[in-house]
Amino acid sequence: MSVCGLRAAMGNTQKKGPGHGEGGGPHSQPGTPGHKRSHGNNTANSKEVQGKSPAVNGTLPAGKSQDEPQGSGTAGASCNLDAPCGALPLPLARLKNEGNLLFKNGQFGDALEKYTQAIDGCLEAGIDSPEDLCVLYSNRAACYLKDGNSTDCIQDCTRALELRPFSLKPLLRRAMAYETLERYRKAYVDYKTVLQIDVSVQAAHDSVHRITKMLIEQDGPDWREKLPEIPMVPLSAQQHRKDEPSAEVLEARAARAQQEKTRKAEARFTLLKQEGNDLVKSGQFQGAADKYSECLAIKPNECVIYTNRALCYLKLEGFTEAKQDCDSALQIEPNNKKAFYRRALAHKGLKDYLSASTDLQEVLQLDPNVQEAEQELETVTNLLRESLLANSQGKVPLPKNA
Repeated sequence: MSVCGLRAAMGNTQKKGPGHGEGGGPHSQPGTPGHKRSHGNNTANSKEVQGKSPAVNGTLPAGKSQDEPQGSGTAGASCNLDAPCGALPLPLARLKNEGNLLFKNGQFGDALEKYTQAIDGCLEAGIDSPEDLCVLYSNRAACYLKDGNSTDCIQDCTRALELRPFSLKPLLRRAMAYETLERYRKAYVDYKTVLQIDVSVQAAHDSVHRITKMLIEQDGPDWREKLPEIPMVPLSAQQHRKDEPSAEVLEARAARAQQEKTRKAEARFTLLKQEGNDLVKSGQFQGAADKYSECLAIKPNECVIYTNRALCYLKLEGFTEAKQDCDSALQIEPNNKKAFYRRALAHKGLKDYLSASTDLQEVLQLDPNVQEAEQELETVTNLLRESLLANSQGKVPLPKNA
């Protein structure tokens, strides 16, 4: 439709008195797709739907009603029918403004007609404004909802959401329409999506509570498994309330964040430990030691990591580092056999045979069946004897394998 044609159509629109449109006024021009309602008892249908679904009378935050058309300004304020509306040309903006005013006056049939003319005008003129079209479809859906036409309400809300995903009002109106049609699973999903966008929508909270009971009765204890997938709302689409959260909420958030941090750290620790163990098996002891060092940065009191890294240092002949790791392990677990045994080997590498002998005796006292400790004790005892003999003769003892 051209701009001139729109103005001509607007000029020929018959003025109707207050209340006209509630009692059977035409919703659209003949042949307009999607307008299926009859021309009788509209008010009765509207009241019946409002009474059937308590969510229809719920409220949005900051005093906004979900029944109020989008882009309608402040309720009770004077309405400028020529006020600009987004990217809509003036004739289409006027149609939208007229629809908003008619809706506020309860003339839902006439409002629906105005929104339909604005939608058709946008489509015919090829106006590329998804946000404006989304609002028009959402507003027309509100008219359908008021008129008891839940099927067309769902259709328009779906169109609006295709244009602007995660728009709050189309989601809420579609949820109400689904609930009216007793399609409770789809209604539940839309209400839960609404709460992801804005947790303060009390109507959605109430409806979720009510529908949960219905789904349990309908589907039994496994009702959640029969639900469609609930979409994850991106952070950019979430609306944050202006009021500061309570101390309890902040504390709960902090606790959840800490739990998540701990979970990720535990997963990282387990991965690094396994990588270190795999490197030990393949003889890559320096790489394994590095992995175990990363583990200790996450969990510095893990005894087994100290004994594992001590083994790597022994293989690399880092006897001082191996002894230090065994000392740390024994501070955590004073009776750890591996720590005593590997510290004995570190002492042996440092030629401190007496300390090595003491640690090996500790191992055998804890577990007499450790054959490696018995063999090492015999070897260390011989080395100690040789060392003492060499000292008594004023000689520096040579290594056994020299």
